[in-house]
Amino acid sequence: MNTFSDIFKKGFLEETGNLTTSGFAMSMLAAFLCGMIVYAVYRMFYKGVIYNNNFNILLVLTSTVTCFMVIVISSNVVLSLGMVGALSIVRYRTAVKDPLDVGFLFWTVAVGVTCGAGLYLISIMGTVFIALVYIMLVKVRSRKHQYLLIVKYQNEAAEAVRRQLMPLKKVLKNKTSTKNQTELTYEVRVSADNTAFVTTLSEVEGVANAVLVEFTGDYFE
Repeated sequence: MNTFSDIFKKGFLEETGNLTTSGFAMSMLAAFLCGMIVYAVYRMFYKGVIYNNNFNILLVLTSTVTCFMVIVISSNVVLSLGMVGALSIVRYRTAVKDPLDVGFLFWTVAVGVTCGAGLYLISIMGTVFIALVYIMLVKVRSRKHQYLLIVKYQNEAAEAVRRQLMPLKKVLKNKTSTKNQTELTYEVRVSADNTAFVTTLSEVEGVANAVLVEFTGDYFE
């Protein structure tokens, strides 16, 4: 007759999953392939100011590491409790500057969880579907983009600069004045094929330079 102790040891202390070498390899391979799809989408359709390849590599690692964790957790209850306890003391303090990066992180975590659970087809279908949705939203967004216009000019050219900037829809973000020069930073919204005004502005007598940078929402004074 089995005692409670025997049932406990058999049901919880021994391996409870059907973990095999081939199953482990298939899960990790599926997580890697889906992670590479996410990598390609992030690389080809990134719309921020500076592309961070290290973050993109992290996305692939997140999918595979999460898959590995789920496999371990599903194979043994004792190991799962130990891993949960170990992860509970970890604190991450790196700030995510682009809100879309959070979505990519959740995407790769979901890939790792589904692949670790052995749901390879669902993981691949979900990855492809999310990729298509993201690409569609990026492609159909408004033709007008937000830019930061930075103009540095001599103080005597202030009136000429003001006339050139008058037709633009703009919001003043920063103004820096020295003894002989002034630097203005505006947020402007124009279409990508309507930026010829920067060249015209830079040719104004007294203007040192005019720079137009795509604005992604982060601005530091």
